[in-house]
Amino acid sequence: MEYDYKFGNKYYNYYGPLGIASTKYKILAPEQHQNRQPGFEYPMIPQPIFDNPNYKGSEKLKGKVAIITGGDSGLGRAAAIAFTKEGANVVIPYYDEHEDAKYTKKYIEDLGGECLLLSGDISDKNFCKKIVKDTLERFGKIDILVNNAGVQYQADCLEDISDEQFDWTMKVNIYGMFYLTKEVLPHLKSGASIINLSSITTFYGDPQLIDYVTTKGAIVGFTRALARNLALKNIRVNAIAPGFFWTPLQPACWVKEKIPSLGSNSAMARGAMPYELAPTFVFLASDDSSYVTGQVLHNNGGEIMG
Repeated sequence: MEYDYKFGNKYYNYYGPLGIASTKYKILAPEQHQNRQPGFEYPMIPQPIFDNPNYKGSEKLKGKVAIITGGDSGLGRAAAIAFTKEGANVVIPYYDEHEDAKYTKKYIEDLGGECLLLSGDISDKNFCKKIVKDTLERFGKIDILVNNAGVQYQADCLEDISDEQFDWTMKVNIYGMFYLTKEVLPHLKSGASIINLSSITTFYGDPQLIDYVTTKGAIVGFTRALARNLALKNIRVNAIAPGFFWTPLQPACWVKEKIPSLGSNSAMARGAMPYELAPTFVFLASDDSSYVTGQVLHNNGGEIMG
């Protein structure tokens, strides 16, 4: 076993399965699985590292108000913490992961930030209306929208994907983003930022995630078209396509035997913790990216290049 002393993170020595046999690489997690979507963060082993203690904010988002769907855990939680350190107030719509959400809220408040939690289903446009209404009532404006929430199911072939699963994946990953963005848009002013979560799986076509890949590919198209539509209003729209990050989405999706090998195909031969993506969210949300729109940023350890 090896250690990253900087963050106290354990790495387990592991030899790869067929296809990468005899290749030794570092993994972040041993075998495990959760029988529900979306997953919970609190029972994960090891616990995801969502906050880099060496990250110091510089008021890049001071006074901003950000809505981060699925910000209760995973990449959304990492974004929420980084935004808080940069001076933003955060609204977190989440499904029903109440324990994770309460922990995130307390963490944000301990940092001196404000956090509004809203539990519901983003595939329901009435809930999306409530998100905007409650945000405006609490904070009076909206500056940043992060469409992060999503579901992902493993299926060996197209025939294994039920109509119900396909419908649910589309509704959560695409409809929810469409409904919420549509509700938020009238309240965004010049300089606002929309950040959508795509996935590395879109760019290599994961054969066990056909419905998920379909939605994440649609998000790329949505991002590019909306970016052109809003460019002259100075509202930027970009996407992030993460590789393997240790978030609840992983044990909630994959069979437990696959968990140790996730991330091993990257050039860095490892997966990543959520804190490693947080600065990318800050970059796209802040004026640092004032001339960046319609782009897909790839954070995947070199698994997809170009």
